[in-house]
Amino acid sequence: MDTATVRTTFKYQLRPTPEQEQALDLVLWRCRTLYNVALEQRKTWWERGQWVSATYYQQKAELPDLKTACPEYAEVNAQVLQDVILRVERAFQAFFRRVKNGETPGYPRFQGRGRYHSFTYPQYGGGAVLDGGVLSLSKIGRIPLRLHRPLQGTLKTVTISREADGWYASISCAEVPREPLPLTGRETGIDVGLKVFLVTAGGEHVENPRHHRKAEKGLRKAQHRVSRRTKGSKRWWKAVGHCAKKYQKVKRQRSDFHHKTALSLVRDYDVIYLEDLQIRNLSRRPNAKPDGNGGYAHNGAAHKAGLNKSINDAGWYAFRRILTCKAAWAGKRVEVIPPAYTSQDCSGCGERIYKSLSVRTHVCTNCGLVLDRDENAALNILASGRAGPSGANVAGCGERSLRSPAR
Repeated sequence: MDTATVRTTFKYQLRPTPEQEQALDLVLWRCRTLYNVALEQRKTWWERGQWVSATYYQQKAELPDLKTACPEYAEVNAQVLQDVILRVERAFQAFFRRVKNGETPGYPRFQGRGRYHSFTYPQYGGGAVLDGGVLSLSKIGRIPLRLHRPLQGTLKTVTISREADGWYASISCAEVPREPLPLTGRETGIDVGLKVFLVTAGGEHVENPRHHRKAEKGLRKAQHRVSRRTKGSKRWWKAVGHCAKKYQKVKRQRSDFHHKTALSLVRDYDVIYLEDLQIRNLSRRPNAKPDGNGGYAHNGAAHKAGLNKSINDAGWYAFRRILTCKAAWAGKRVEVIPPAYTSQDCSGCGERIYKSLSVRTHVCTNCGLVLDRDENAALNILASGRAGPSGANVAGCGERSLRSPAR
């Protein structure tokens, strides 16, 4: 693997005509129907075949017969249909992996109209070709797109997705050159929270913007407008679209904040340490509270109202993914450490001082150190990261790729 290059995705807004929008909607509808049929087939075979299910290759081999039985599917690119079957296969692979690891399984579910938003051309040139500012899609036509920045690297796949404000094309590219930033010789630990978004080991605070909280009034009005309409009517769909745009704005505000904060950290530090928090455990346990150590504490009390919403509003995991990818792009490094007792241990002497979440100041009874709780945790994270490989692991970008390079 060439370490001087990365794989990334460039996202552009499409500008289809009304007829092309109908064609895109029709392809999306047929892909969603095929997904649900393939899922139903696997479920039926499993129940009738003594715990033996249909395989990816069996279902893919049946696609020519499907086109004969249902001629409308001949109007959809063959590779797009194959990718739908691959999505079903990956959903079951993830399901069995979770079962094997003892996690909540989450059996693959049927996709309703509001849950299936994209289809993919898995090979560039096999149905999707970019010609200047026009994207040619097989069986659909030539659609102009807003080419706001040039593509780099080797084009691999093209995913067409529908969002609240229109259609988008996400073009995945391999062998994209890195853009290294100057080395500063500095490293830090960061502790994420809700009172402030993060604190560095140097005492720098980044305020929590709370985008969702600030937009709650407008979101509530938009939801009430949907509830007052007759479901399925034109006015109902119009209200649904208005509500979706409200949520889309909040999502984009949060993403913009994450990108800018991550870029600022990557410019200032060569190595960044952070806790390996299990965000899903923190935000979904009905009778548990975060203990400041990356886990959750059971005390029999009811879960604080609104804490889940605040955790999801902060978007810690999304920020970690963006930070990791920007660091890799810039030639920097992000490492994760075990989160146990980072908030409880004293960064001065190591004494363990137990404190509840309501206690925001660390006061050491052994050495007398008085420090902000989050800054004390950031110092402990930095010390743990510097301790060596036993305390820190290099964070990966995961399967998702970066959409905005560090500049």
